[in-house]
Amino acid sequence: MIQPNTPLAERMRPHSLDQYAGQQHLVGPNGILRRYIEGGVIPSMILWGPPGVGKTTLANIIANQMKLPFVALSAINSGVKDIREVIEQARKRHGTVLFIDEIHRFNKSQQDALLGAVEKGTVTLVGATTENPSFEVISALLSRCQVYILKHLTKDELIALVNKALTEDEWLRNLNVTVQDYEALLTISGGDARKLLNLLEIVAEGVKGEQVIVTNDMVQQVAQQNIVMYDKSGEMHYDLVSAFIKSIRGSDPNAAIYWLARMIEGGEDPKFIARRLLISSSEDIGLANPNALLMATSCFQAVQMIGYPEAEIILSQATVYLATSPKSNASYKAIKQAKQLVQQTGNLPVPLHLRNAPTKLMQEIGYGSNYKYAHDYSGNFVAQEFMPDGVANRILYDPGQNARENDMRKQLKTQWGSKYRY
Repeated sequence: MIQPNTPLAERMRPHSLDQYAGQQHLVGPNGILRRYIEGGVIPSMILWGPPGVGKTTLANIIANQMKLPFVALSAINSGVKDIREVIEQARKRHGTVLFIDEIHRFNKSQQDALLGAVEKGTVTLVGATTENPSFEVISALLSRCQVYILKHLTKDELIALVNKALTEDEWLRNLNVTVQDYEALLTISGGDARKLLNLLEIVAEGVKGEQVIVTNDMVQQVAQQNIVMYDKSGEMHYDLVSAFIKSIRGSDPNAAIYWLARMIEGGEDPKFIARRLLISSSEDIGLANPNALLMATSCFQAVQMIGYPEAEIILSQATVYLATSPKSNASYKAIKQAKQLVQQTGNLPVPLHLRNAPTKLMQEIGYGSNYKYAHDYSGNFVAQEFMPDGVANRILYDPGQNARENDMRKQLKTQWGSKYRY
């Protein structure tokens, strides 16, 4: 039953797969989860995806359509005792969907407490996480669960959610709300459907008149005035880390340290921060300073070993180092372009001279023939073709404009001449 003052996102929560928005790869006509549900048997699973894409909703729908009791625990405020109580109740009910939000925050002993019940099928575990489960979920539990990745909702899917709320929610209909501009709603909510709907509600609440016409200016003004209320779901966490990484990318150590302090004071998991530093060291600094990756890796390992409060010193050192390092996203862009090329051209055959030739027959039909062993040549280099036919001479790695990669650019020009126009 919907309670008074229930947020719009909760009022609009779907109760069936047909009402569910997005994730068609999982719940569409050929989706694996739809097939499981329609077949009457579902495995324990980890739902991995960004906030506001429907992880909690999907768990509720699974329980509803399987006609199983649904119990939700939050990893933030639940312990081993709570888990054991739920398992004991599940034994008496002969089946329960146990939903654990932010399962990545469970420690090893808490996750261990789930193992027996999951393995025996006493509970069907549905864990939700915004973090890579291979880092945060113990291998024994991970091996007993399927991992499903939930994707960001598309712009069209988010707009459809807004329009559905306008037509189906009684409160919005009574206010006579129409949306003229969607851009600010989508931008400020950051693709989070829960934020999007709750922001729409806050905007509607703040406007007086016989008709409410939502514009970009109105959304920006109301959202700024109500930022605390708007962020009542606790998702400021993602805004802080975004500001943190952008400050590092922008070479501002003062701002980076400020946002680091905000996260520490807010009780952020130090491993979460250290992982973001690892990503930034490669995505934003890369070959402009390869030592940044070593620094970030050492930071991550040290943080794992000592934890707070001493970990904040290590995080600060790594943050300042990364923020003051020269920047290059050349490697990041290279793999993105390479993946795009692979998607466009498909599985092109490996040239014969690059193929392995472990058998005599393979040697006879040309595998490995005409391959030139680089170490047999002066400077350990000899020009030859390494790309498949059809994509030869494509430049995927373009060195950045910094001292180290400028030297690499000169080296590539010397070695490859006009083949690659660096």
